Amino acid sequence: MKQTMAMVAIAGVMAASSALAESAAKGDPAKAQQIATTVCVACHNADGNSAAPANPKLAGQHPEYLTKQLTDFKSGERKSAIMAGMVAALTPEDMKNLGAYFAQNKVTPGSAQNKDLIALGQKIYKGGNQASGVPACASCHGPSGAGIPIQFPALRSQHGEYTLAELKKFRSGERTNDAAKMMRVIASKMTDQEMAAVAEYISGLN
Repeated sequence: MKQTMAMVAIAGVMAASSALAESAAKGDPAKAQQIATTVCVACHNADGNSAAPANPKLAGQHPEYLTKQLTDFKSGERKSAIMAGMVAALTPEDMKNLGAYFAQNKVTPGSAQNKDLIALGQKIYKGGNQASGVPACASCHGPSGAGIPIQFPALRSQHGEYTLAELKKFRSGERTNDAAKMMRVIASKMTDQEMAAVAEYISGLN
């Protein structure tokens, strides 16, 4: 029953997101190159493959998702003192162009290290936890972590440290820019160990 309700909620988010996608204009990667190589490079590298575990990889991410995050940072819907300063001078066109720029680059393959966490992470990612009502991550983000364009972001090869930090932010309510509160609801049902395990497993998805 819990899984069915979760899937209904997911379907609703997908329908709403599709309408948004149809009206979204595509960005121009070439116009974003200067911004990426002068502003974004310090934390995310010029191609979006951040070397710092605390900073997310942007390469290969869906352009619409990246644009939305930049927009949310600027509006304050997603909180970050650092990112708020970075996006302050960006126009809506700049943000669309940056989304397209990083999306065209290939993400550097990651690797998971902790075998114990990998096993638990794989179990939750693929099958969820029926006892606590946690749905399978793969139902939204795909079996390989590629995500679903427009609706759900790609997770594959993302730094485990970053993924874990964001899951904790969803659980605490510090991050609130998830559609229909989906991630906040899911994260609220996850233990610290489950979050660490999922983050570790995701880092090795390629």
